[in-house]
Amino acid sequence: MPSQESRPTIHIPGTTSHTIAPRGAREGTLRYLKAGTGAPLVLLHTVRTQAEHFRLLIPLIADRYTVYALDLPGMGYSEIVPGASYDEPAMRAGVERLLTELDLHDVTLVGESMGAVLALTTAADLPERVRRVVAVNTYDFPGGIARSSLLARVVVSGVLTPGVGPVIAGVEPRAVLSKVLQGGLGDRSALREDYVDELRQVGARPGYPTVARAVYQALPSLIAARSRYPEVKAPVHLVYGEKDWSRPSDREADKQLLPAADFTQIPKAGHFIALERPDVLADLLNAVA
Repeated sequence: MPSQESRPTIHIPGTTSHTIAPRGAREGTLRYLKAGTGAPLVLLHTVRTQAEHFRLLIPLIADRYTVYALDLPGMGYSEIVPGASYDEPAMRAGVERLLTELDLHDVTLVGESMGAVLALTTAADLPERVRRVVAVNTYDFPGGIARSSLLARVVVSGVLTPGVGPVIAGVEPRAVLSKVLQGGLGDRSALREDYVDELRQVGARPGYPTVARAVYQALPSLIAARSRYPEVKAPVHLVYGEKDWSRPSDREADKQLLPAADFTQIPKAGHFIALERPDVLADLLNAVA
């Protein structure tokens, strides 16, 4: 459980917080939230966020599913392990730990952004455990968040710059974080002030700037992971915001890799649909519970 000093500032009604112990020296303790009853549904968050990213979605689906919202390795309140990798295979291993340690079967995997890529590759690895995948705004194209605005390009370029990158990653003014995140929203009012406060608290954890920088550096591994998509045997639903950072060509490329997938585009929505239109995601999920 998080220590008193690092306790989340946001509580999602109906959720309880749990941890999964590491199995080896390179693994850290994973934290996840649990809520509801029914078949298991696992939520995988975006770049630079955490389980609370789904604060508005969880209450809308907890009557139909047992929901598990994971803090990906090193993120949120999962343990930061010095020297750990944050490329796609390492993050996927964290997701697979959740499914195997809790012995989950008939799982619906729902991921947004980076989490969408991990949902698809986890389904490729563990077909016997995964019932369905809902991949929201897959983060598997060059540029990623840097496409959202000039400010985001400047910040990401600075974080990735050798030498000064770690210093820049550790300096995250509230106004800058808010502006960068708003670049992923069609409706900028969907970014709540208390959520920004929570993200900044996590960003102040010792070692977190190293994690944040490593995640941005791992983007090529997320792009490479697209080669795994044709291995997915479970039904897939691709969901995109009309104003997502991905281009029509990026979306079409994923549709070609997953030709049997359902496809939904949400008008006027951006990259962070769980913040902006949780009702649409809930309706989609509850319709097939």
